[in-house]
Amino acid sequence: MDSPVTTLAARRGRPRKFLAPSRAITLTLPDHVIEALAAIDADLSRAIVRLTQPELAKRPHPPAELAKYGQRAVIVVNPTRTLEQWTGVTLVPLPDGRALISFERPRSIAEVELTISDAIADHRLSRTDQATFKAIEEILRAARRSKDVTLQQRSIIVLETRRRARTSSSKPARRVRTTPAKATV
Repeated sequence: MDSPVTTLAARRGRPRKFLAPSRAITLTLPDHVIEALAAIDADLSRAIVRLTQPELAKRPHPPAELAKYGQRAVIVVNPTRTLEQWTGVTLVPLPDGRALISFERPRSIAEVELTISDAIADHRLSRTDQATFKAIEEILRAARRSKDVTLQQRSIIVLETRRRARTSSSKPARRVRTTPAKATV
């Protein structure tokens, strides 16, 4: 079986448009469909891919695998809360149902690999989580041992919306019941 990182070798020719293997095809589509696709993305092939993402998310994926872009790749995983809890990583959801591993605080790749190995040795993980942890461990080990691949840690930009504090003007008006005053004579 090939190592997960053997497919990272540089390839000749035009850069890939998509992470997955792809090929050119010819389509005949009605004009209104072409216009609708162009509203999603000017590149019609990318528009079609975006529209099919929800259906593709239903297909099973390996527990962890490399998603390639050019001469680089990132590890994508089937999301599991256990991975976040055991390793301290944050999983960033992707449109196809998988997730990208990110770090809230600086951690070395060696530290993550050791934490994953320790988690595998602890037999409290479910079978699904074991498979995910082992797949990540194999990818990291193969990359570390490869003469053709270097492991690099990158940062990603995440935008998070803040919850607005309610101001007195934004609170719903509270109705106060009053009873009519009794007149005394």
